[in-house]
Amino acid sequence: MVNQRRGTTLTIFAILFGLLALSNFLKPFHLNDAAFVFLGTKMTGAANAILAILFGILFAAYAYGIWAMRKFALQIAYIYFPWVVLNMILFGMKSHAGPQPSPGSAILSIAIGIGVPLAAVIVLNRRKADLA
Repeated sequence: MVNQRRGTTLTIFAILFGLLALSNFLKPFHLNDAAFVFLGTKMTGAANAILAILFGILFAAYAYGIWAMRKFALQIAYIYFPWVVLNMILFGMKSHAGPQPSPGSAILSIAIGIGVPLAAVIVLNRRKADLA
């Protein structure tokens, strides 16, 4: 059931960031060969495990903050959005070796990767007065 104060859009964002937290918590186990990307570089070993868990905690806090309509969610949103943009730019600059995604896949990744955090910033900022 959707909290009327939170609304459907923020409920969806909370769930998405909760799933992102779960995804990061699972990265150290190499279940699907996923690695954490930090400043455009795919991490391996201990760095992958530590950073994935730390960011998993951040995303879990972000998801909770959105779900519970807490003010700190907006601060996380303000930090996370530019981080995503920087990380994507650096990853694009550093990942020329190996197979490249199709143009459609790349555009979809960029649209979702930047669009969701940007939309979260916009919606949370518009709902700033409702945050406790």
